[in-house]
Amino acid sequence: MPESSAAPNGILLVDKPGGVTSHDVVARARRALNTRKIGHAGTLDPMATGLLILGVGPATRLLTFIVGLDKTYEATIRLGVSTDSDDADGDVTGRADAAALAAVTDARIADGVAALTGEIEQIPSTVSAIKVDGRRAYDLARAGEEVRLKARAVTVSRFDIVARRPAPGETAPDGAIDLDVVVDCSSGTYIRALARDLGAALGVGGHLTALRRTRIGPFEVADAVTEITPDAPLARPAEVAAAVLGAFSVTADEARDLRHGKRLAGAAARLATPTAAAIDPDGALVGIVERRGDDVKSAMNMSEGAS
Repeated sequence: MPESSAAPNGILLVDKPGGVTSHDVVARARRALNTRKIGHAGTLDPMATGLLILGVGPATRLLTFIVGLDKTYEATIRLGVSTDSDDADGDVTGRADAAALAAVTDARIADGVAALTGEIEQIPSTVSAIKVDGRRAYDLARAGEEVRLKARAVTVSRFDIVARRPAPGETAPDGAIDLDVVVDCSSGTYIRALARDLGAALGVGGHLTALRRTRIGPFEVADAVTEITPDAPLARPAEVAAAVLGAFSVTADEARDLRHGKRLAGAAARLATPTAAAIDPDGALVGIVERRGDDVKSAMNMSEGAS
């Protein structure tokens, strides 16, 4: 696909619909924006909706600083039914009986949620993109191979129950419970695994029936587009980098030195954080800089005219 000299460059916030993959969204963006150079900062499962951040053109280099940001999700957890994928796309592996579900009080749910809040060790869902000996866990699971994933440390800073209601539908056993929840968490946290583990702790099983990502770091789904068009609004790299890392203002001479690989001697005292976005007097992103002793050096430069 040919690209013009004025190829698009920036960050695009997309509100992903359900039923499509993150790769599908990238493919749509490539067609609409007429460029191959597009990536994303963290996938969403096909059933999930919400915020997907795309990097377009040179701004794809900023995705590495976005992917690890904390996130907010709105989700629905169904207690009383387990699936092999820990979400509604999987096959049912267990159903609780009415007596077990009747014993699930609000107090027990609150205790289970409290145990899954804070810094926890979480075993990711078997059907996940984590690699095991070079192969994706979901590929191994679908091939019928045993998958054993290691627990990893994650932080769940908020796990709020917004509503509790009877689970609808003929597939839900008598007494099955739907919980609407809001979760703030560190990157790498699986909301499906929270549903699974809450259900297990209550002795009735659980899985996710709905998931929506509403925030990644400072970026909100309310600011995202629902359709990707050729004139889709791209956030400038300088604005995005400053929002994520904080701004480090440099003079025109300092900008030139950084672009040429030179250190800014004695400038570390001006850095509020170990890593920051260097912004020149014209408001352009010079690159990402970091502290090295008393000096500041460039960790990643943006080419002039692409920032």
